[in-house]
Amino acid sequence: MKIRLFIKPYCGWCHKATTWLDARGIKYEALDVIADNDAFTEMVELSGQTLAPVIDVDGEVLADFGPEELERFWEKLKQQ
Repeated sequence: MKIRLFIKPYCGWCHKATTWLDARGIKYEALDVIADNDAFTEMVELSGQTLAPVIDVDGEVLADFGPEELERFWEKLKQQ
């Protein structure tokens, strides 16, 4: 399973997303869309927006979310 998390530094929602994933021992690649313009461009292409966080799990994308949405997204992925 390939998991990429597009984040912005000092973003409260991004911090909550990393905390949620870390607490569950989920390994992911964090991409800083402020420091990496290519990552920013890819995030916009995947999600259609400039807001972070955006998570891409094997092509399934969730954009601009909080912990509750991430929980539901993750449960849906586990059922597939």
